[in-house]
Amino acid sequence: MQWRIVTGDDEKGVRGAEAGGEGEERTVIVTLVVLCEVGFWVLLVAGLALRYLARLPRAGATVLLLEPLLELVLLVVTVIDLRNGAQADWKHGLAAVYIGFTVAYGHYTIRWADGQFAYRFAGGPKPPGAGYGRARAVHEWKLWLRTVVMGLVAAGLLQAAVWYVGDGDTASLRSWQLTAARIVGIHGLIALTYTIWPKQPKRGERAQEADGSGGATGERPRTLTKP
Repeated sequence: MQWRIVTGDDEKGVRGAEAGGEGEERTVIVTLVVLCEVGFWVLLVAGLALRYLARLPRAGATVLLLEPLLELVLLVVTVIDLRNGAQADWKHGLAAVYIGFTVAYGHYTIRWADGQFAYRFAGGPKPPGAGYGRARAVHEWKLWLRTVVMGLVAAGLLQAAVWYVGDGDTASLRSWQLTAARIVGIHGLIALTYTIWPKQPKRGERAQEADGSGGATGERPRTLTKP
């Protein structure tokens, strides 16, 4: 049996290795969040291109259906990271807020992009704008409700992580719950401004508004020109 004296340099080396491991884990989660965002837009463009440019609607729909898998992968990796003993910190909070955002706004973004793509590349009708006055205020409050959903999903995932960690340090997770609440509150104030000070059309748009062609509610057409 060989004995070895542990020196201060050895302890520093061990601590440095542990810190390096934690840094790598943090980098993996953050990188994955970025890749999920990039992957979302790549799949979105690819799916719409297949649907309208390549005239392959089924293939395009299949690609678009892959979007939720990105968030599922991020969720699984985050859970595995915590399960392996990683300290709960801001990277897990970021992942929870991102998942909440995609749940609340993912389908809306796809529908919006679908309308724009159909209009520009497939001869579809021009998607209506958000409108003015009361119609615009209603549109903004609908968006705020989506932000509320984002906050609830993010807070729920963060609370589940708090329970999972148990007696460990959960201050960062609690902080992200407050961040989600602040986002909801700030967006609510923005929506309120459209109610108190309704947005009015510009001079060149008033005639179009009077004809009834500019008073849109902000909802995208569900049935677009088929390829």
